[in-house]
Amino acid sequence: MSTDSYHTAPDRLAPPPPGCPVHGSWSPLSDEYLADPYPIAAKLREDHPVFYAAEMGHVVVTRMADIEAVFMDPHTYASSNVQDPIFPLASGAAEVLSASDYDPQAVMSNRAEPDHGRIRVHTRGGFSVRRLRTLEDYMRSRATELIDEMLAGPKPADYVKAVAFPLPAEIVFRFIGFPPEDDLMLKSWCVNRKAFAWGKPTPAEQTHMAEGMLAYWRYCRDFVAERHRNRTDDFCSELLDAHDADPDPEGGTGLTYREVESIIYGISFAGHDPVTNLLCNTLRCLLPRRDQWDALCGDPSLIPTAVEETLRFDSSQVAWRRVTTRDTELGGVQLPKGTRVFLNFAAANREPCAFADTDSFDVNDYDFNRPDPHRHISFGKGIHFCLGANLARMEARIALEILTQRAPSLRLPPQDYWSFPNITFRGPEELCLDWD
Repeated sequence: MSTDSYHTAPDRLAPPPPGCPVHGSWSPLSDEYLADPYPIAAKLREDHPVFYAAEMGHVVVTRMADIEAVFMDPHTYASSNVQDPIFPLASGAAEVLSASDYDPQAVMSNRAEPDHGRIRVHTRGGFSVRRLRTLEDYMRSRATELIDEMLAGPKPADYVKAVAFPLPAEIVFRFIGFPPEDDLMLKSWCVNRKAFAWGKPTPAEQTHMAEGMLAYWRYCRDFVAERHRNRTDDFCSELLDAHDADPDPEGGTGLTYREVESIIYGISFAGHDPVTNLLCNTLRCLLPRRDQWDALCGDPSLIPTAVEETLRFDSSQVAWRRVTTRDTELGGVQLPKGTRVFLNFAAANREPCAFADTDSFDVNDYDFNRPDPHRHISFGKGIHFCLGANLARMEARIALEILTQRAPSLRLPPQDYWSFPNITFRGPEELCLDWD
C-alpha cells in the first residue's frame, strides 16, 4: 500500500537498455493477464528473469532475489515514480493538475532519504499499538454490523458492496479523522486515483479523474486546516502536533505543514483499496477449497496463516515500480540511469525456489512446506515496507473470524470475476456469496 500523490508522468516510453531481452507484446493490462496473471508471470520468469516490456517501456523483474535486491538498495532504485501514471499524461489532465493550489509533496513511498526516514518516524507512530487496538474495537464492531446486514439480506449478496468496500475505507477514514458523512464522496475520489495512476484511461477519462483528484486535494487541505484549529484524538491531529513541535525540519525531525497535508491526501487512498482486494481474495482462495474453509471454521488459529497464504498465492498487489538513479546491473542486465523498473510480484510470490509446491494454496502445510508464511513480497521490503501491513492483516483476520463464526456454510456461486484494469492492484469488483 502506497501513501503518496501523483507528481509527473513520462513524456514518452523509454527505449530498451542495450543487450536487454525484449518482449514486444506482453502487457500487464491485457485481458488474459488481468484475468489470471500467474501462469503468464511464471512463463515470463522462466524465459527471461529480467526483460524489457516494449508495451509499457519498463524493465520487468520477476525473481524474488532480484526484487528483494531492488527493495534493499533505495539509493540505486528510487521510488520516485511509484505514483506516476504508467502512460504519458493527457494534455487536459495536465492542465487541470497545473492549478496553482495543487501541489502535494512526495512524503512516503516516493520520497528519498533522508527526508523519507524523518517523515516515516511520524507516520509509523500513527500505527502505534494503542491506536491499532482502538481501531480493532471499531473494526470488529463495524465488520460485525456489515456482515450481519449482509446475512440478513437477500442472497446471493455482493460481498464487495456489502462489506469489502465500505469496511476498509471507513476504518482508514476514522483513523485519519474524516467525518462519516463524507465517506461516499471520498470513496469515489479514491477509485479515480487508482485508475489515474495505474490504469490506462482515455484522455477524456483521465481529465475527469484529474478534476476529482484536484477536488480531493482541496478537501484534504480544508480538513487539515480545520484540524489545525480544532484537534481531536486522530492521526491528522498527531501529525499536526509534530508539525507544531518542529515546523521547520531542515536538519531536524519535524514535519512541514504541506507534508502533513500530503500525508493525509495519500494515506486516505492507500489504507483501504488494497485491503478491499485482500478481503475478497481470501474468500476466493478459501471457499472453493472446502476442507480448508472448514478447517478455519473449526480452528480460528489458522486464520492468520490463511491471510499470509492469500497474500502470497493471490496477492492484492501484484506489482510495484522503481527507477534507477545510476548505471547498475541486475540479473545479468546492464541498466542505465533513469531506467524504469517494474517489479512483478505475481512471478516472485510463486517462484519454486522461494516456496515449495508453489502453485497450491494450503493453510495446513506451512510447518513442512512453507516454514515462513511471511516470506512473500506483497508488502514490499526494506525502508519502504508497507506501513499499513499490520492494519491490513488485522482487517482480513477479523473479517474471516466473523464470517467463519456466523456463516460456516458460505460459498461462491458460479460467477465470472472482473478486476479493475490496472497494473498494480488485483481483486474482484464484485464477489457474489451464498449461504444456507
